[in-house]
Amino acid sequence: RASPRRAPSTMPAGPFASSVGVGRAEPEWAALNKVEGLTGTDRIAASGDSSEGPLKLDPDITSGDLSSAPKKVDLLIVGAGLSGAVIAERCSTEMGMTSLVLDVRDHIGGNCYDYVEEHGVRTSKYGAHLFHTKFERVWDYVQEFSQWMPFDHRVKGMVPDKDGVKKLVPIPPTQETVNALFGEKVASEEEMQAWYDTQRVTPPTGEAANGEEAALSRVGPLLYERIFKHYTKKQWDKYPAELDASVLMRLPCRTSTDDRYFGDEWQALPLHGYTRIFENMLLHDPNITLRLGVDFFAAKAAGLLPEYGMLVYTGPIDAYFAQQGMPKLEYRSIRFEEIWVPEPEEGFFQEAMVVNYPSADVPYTRIVEYKHVPNQPEAVKRGEIKGSLIAREYSSAEGDPYYPVPNPENRALYERYRELAEAEEGVCFVGRLASYKYFNMDQAILNALEIYDNFKEAGKFAPKRRPEDFGPGDGPK
Repeated sequence: RASPRRAPSTMPAGPFASSVGVGRAEPEWAALNKVEGLTGTDRIAASGDSSEGPLKLDPDITSGDLSSAPKKVDLLIVGAGLSGAVIAERCSTEMGMTSLVLDVRDHIGGNCYDYVEEHGVRTSKYGAHLFHTKFERVWDYVQEFSQWMPFDHRVKGMVPDKDGVKKLVPIPPTQETVNALFGEKVASEEEMQAWYDTQRVTPPTGEAANGEEAALSRVGPLLYERIFKHYTKKQWDKYPAELDASVLMRLPCRTSTDDRYFGDEWQALPLHGYTRIFENMLLHDPNITLRLGVDFFAAKAAGLLPEYGMLVYTGPIDAYFAQQGMPKLEYRSIRFEEIWVPEPEEGFFQEAMVVNYPSADVPYTRIVEYKHVPNQPEAVKRGEIKGSLIAREYSSAEGDPYYPVPNPENRALYERYRELAEAEEGVCFVGRLASYKYFNMDQAILNALEIYDNFKEAGKFAPKRRPEDFGPGDGPK
């Protein structure tokens, strides 16, 4: 197929960078990131393994053959993503407990799984993952399983200006965004606040009744129409007016020149990719057995599961209770269209790792170009890989469940499932799919750590807070 043309250039060529370095924000804002230099421990790398991609797994792990697994374990864990891995690791390291971890996929790491594709570029199988956290406990924990490098995620959007000409501007909107799109001359935080004040529309009842009223009360009609309205429709297949106010109420309103996507204290990338974290957590612990390509429900029906003390279930909660005949919970998924661009101009297809396309005339929501990130293999960083991999993302109702659809009907249905889960003896439901809540990576880790805390303190796997108490996750980006 013909290669897509490079996006219009309005920024320097090469990886998205600043004077601080590749993947870093401008000095004033980069200084707010508490991650300095390389930090953390990668036991696999420290042992002399220099591989950049995922390790080759033992045939016993990939075979899915449960006959070679232990006949009795303390924990049967369904899902080798963040939640399952944290509980397996903590229970082994601190309490010496044994686990059998099952996953229907052919890899560990859940949606965090990344790998080095055939041309040599590190890429994420399930979309870009950006680690950021305000929880020092989580930051301390993840440093036990990987080396980390500072990274300030910044997003651009291809957005039509007042004359309909598409411009590449920072997302979330900053002073630069408003000036570029509307010909303003905002030059201070006070002027930006004053601009917002002239734009914002107070909801008719005083309180936003839906996503559109929430967005208009946050950013006003100009930004809403150009950046948020159609992007929301593409993501959710619903216009903001059809969604809960909560979805749009968290729209960030920057008054500064800070163009970082996140404001958390610790923002970083794992030096050898996210999969390495799971390899260090799970692969060399004699208390933890892994079996991939195993459908838990099919294995259960066939009587193939071992004897176990407790079931830790991280899959979709409605799938667990499918025999109850209740309706399914509604999710949005993502379809990825990956394209290898053989010889983009100056080695890169676009000016940033992530460029959003919020207009209705483009079917995809964003394009991700992984080559921009500073944790690429050395050959990429040396400029030896001339081409670049891009991934166009399309939101979809079909496919793996990614994002719960927030509306009153789904929330009420989930409450019915939650009641069933709380009455289910000997089972702990943990993670985003089991909680029908979009967790960021750090929220998923903290939730699992706190569930483990309860087990250690009181002998029962139970969360210390309800999923909604973690606040909103990033959700669709």
